[in-house]
Amino acid sequence: MPAIPPHQFYYLENFQRVLDWIAGRYSDLLSGEERGFIAAFATLPQSSRALLTRMVMRKGELFRATRLYYDEIGCPDAAAKPLADAGWITCNPPLTIAQLFGLLRKDEIVAAFRLSAAGKLSKKSELLEQLQHEFAEARPLTQWVSDTDELVYAVNVTSLCERLRLMFFGNLHQDWSEFVLSDLGIYRYEQVEFSASSRGFRSRQDIDDYLHLHRCRERFDAGEPLDDIVPAVPAVPYQNAWLEGRRNKLLYRIAYQYERCGELPAALELYRHCRYPGARLRTIRVLEKSDQEAAAFTLSEQALQSPENEAEQQALLRILPRLRRKLGHAKVLRLPAPAIEEQTLTLPYPGLPLSVEQVVQLHLSGDDQPVFYVENTLINSLFGLLCWPAIFAALPGAFFHPFHHGPADLHHPDFFHQRRDLFAACLAQLDDDSYRQTIVQTFHAKAGIQSPFVFWGVLDEALLMLALKCIPAVHLKKYFERILRDIPANRSGLPDLIQFWPQDKRYRLLEVKGPGDRLQDNQMRWINYCIEHQMPVAVTYVQWLERAA
Repeated sequence: MPAIPPHQFYYLENFQRVLDWIAGRYSDLLSGEERGFIAAFATLPQSSRALLTRMVMRKGELFRATRLYYDEIGCPDAAAKPLADAGWITCNPPLTIAQLFGLLRKDEIVAAFRLSAAGKLSKKSELLEQLQHEFAEARPLTQWVSDTDELVYAVNVTSLCERLRLMFFGNLHQDWSEFVLSDLGIYRYEQVEFSASSRGFRSRQDIDDYLHLHRCRERFDAGEPLDDIVPAVPAVPYQNAWLEGRRNKLLYRIAYQYERCGELPAALELYRHCRYPGARLRTIRVLEKSDQEAAAFTLSEQALQSPENEAEQQALLRILPRLRRKLGHAKVLRLPAPAIEEQTLTLPYPGLPLSVEQVVQLHLSGDDQPVFYVENTLINSLFGLLCWPAIFAALPGAFFHPFHHGPADLHHPDFFHQRRDLFAACLAQLDDDSYRQTIVQTFHAKAGIQSPFVFWGVLDEALLMLALKCIPAVHLKKYFERILRDIPANRSGLPDLIQFWPQDKRYRLLEVKGPGDRLQDNQMRWINYCIEHQMPVAVTYVQWLERAA
């Protein structure tokens, strides 16, 4: 296990760092409550600040004092008093029976309610279901458990601290552990220079809107009735393009759930007002399911004139012939799909733990033709190493705190266009042979630093040098151009294996399919792209000689 950071109050220093960062960059967006908290926090005793930080960084809002003993803090009851005086925590609050069950161990519950032997054998969830109707009133822990004087603390500033965390990270999927992982050296981040004015939110309204959408998303994930959630999702588009993208994504997910439940009119209504990628295609599918083939056909024809991406175009070319048949229209002849090189291998069934890809890798690999199981990792890593300066360019809004795994706008439609010249300069190195030196230098200089493209756990120097020796620059350029064309879609779907022939300076990509498996749409798109640009690719179908008994 890695050593704990040497300073015992490291977590408090990290929390104070966030408060100072926010006070310096978001002062104009802070509420009076938030300003008061930041100012007052520094005036409390160190042990009190540390205790609050410990609780804020842990899950939940209720904590037993006996679970809050830390050597550097000392007695939690003494440290808690200034926090209670400030109103930031409540000591010994009334607890519902559900909250009580969340705090106590099962043996403590059995003792507190003097349960029979049958109760001792039941699960906590079963006991709660049995008792919650009998004990509807909330009461302090000391009234639930008669032989204890233990205190419980309820944190009252959880929502406030969540807003501060949101302002710092610009999202809620990153949390305080980022600091610890960085301190321990588990995660290392690119040091991007950005101004003190760089921040993730432009207005207080943006923060409130983000939190509102987040609550709606939580309700959806918790399985609340869709009809109750939909009215809470703003019907008017946000002016902020980033928030608008989040709103459309939520609408898409709700619409898709309606569709899965067979509530097609509700799904159709949301899809039609949704601008999330794939919503138009789902609209067509729901129209077809609703026996509205003519409307589905019209929308499909319109979409094919200007498809939103390759995935939609691929699906439309599959849907339109079916709709034409249903409507009695004449067939439209299309060029046949390019022929895919295929091979079939009949191999002994290996059993666990080897996957079918690993079996093929071992079967085909030799000293003069090594095979690597790389899937999406190798091409993306080479792209990430060559284009590191463009990816981590300090553009406005791309970076605004020290823990970015990649630019905040990576999946934004304008990501490439805002960096067009920077990417052009990186890719130009593929035309003059300087790319090899750049990639190798970046590999060594940036080793282990977080990147949305580089897979350090897979890419070692031997694989890197083989790839640079055997994959022509013109092929790398084609791979990289397609990734840039649609980063969210095209970072995946690449073939499983790569086979090298170092003596001949050539290679081949191999997609592996076990018995009953078939090519997925994104894999088909990559394979067809490789065929179109004369890049070596094949599909290997595997059959087993025998099955394990």
